Amino acid sequence: MTKTVIFITLLAVSSFCKAQQSYKDSINTFIHNYVEKHEVVTGDDKKSMKFFPVNETYRVHARFERVKNGNWFTMETSGNSKQVFRVYGTVHFTIHDTMLTLNIYQSQKLMAVEEYKESLFLPFTDLTSGEESYAAGRYIDLSFSDITGDKLVIDFNKAYNPYCAYVSGKYNCPIPPRENSLNVAILAGEKSYAKHD
Repeated sequence: MTKTVIFITLLAVSSFCKAQQSYKDSINTFIHNYVEKHEVVTGDDKKSMKFFPVNETYRVHARFERVKNGNWFTMETSGNSKQVFRVYGTVHFTIHDTMLTLNIYQSQKLMAVEEYKESLFLPFTDLTSGEESYAAGRYIDLSFSDITGDKLVIDFNKAYNPYCAYVSGKYNCPIPPRENSLNVAILAGEKSYAKHD
């Protein structure tokens, strides 16, 4: 192998490592900011918030399918006050050679709020639910701007717990519909809260 080929190979490896590190750093920054700004968990209790190691396998490129004029429906919640959503679109993707599908929802209430009118909601459960992660499921926040044509990147490293994971009986958290139950383990994002009331 010539010196030139060796140099090019080392340069490519170095660039790949930097890209990997850069992604990991960005997620760690996201997690740090999420914990710091959390409105329910405060003070030393923040130390009980746990996360899976950052894993780029769970940053997936999905095919997005828009559902036009989806019917509004009442999504079950942890409290007495129900919330109204509609299916905004469906995403199709693969994890560990398993083809998966999830619905993305739009909140009727948030559509009327200027700051959140382009917000989308991705609640889900998976095989870690009730084990390593919160039993009732986790959430991912999305927006219109995340969708490019028929493509959407879903980063499960950004999955977080609803407020109900920290304080029972106080919050009205949407429960992921049955169709958003994944038959794979999503070893990414926030884990079960380590501190119990």
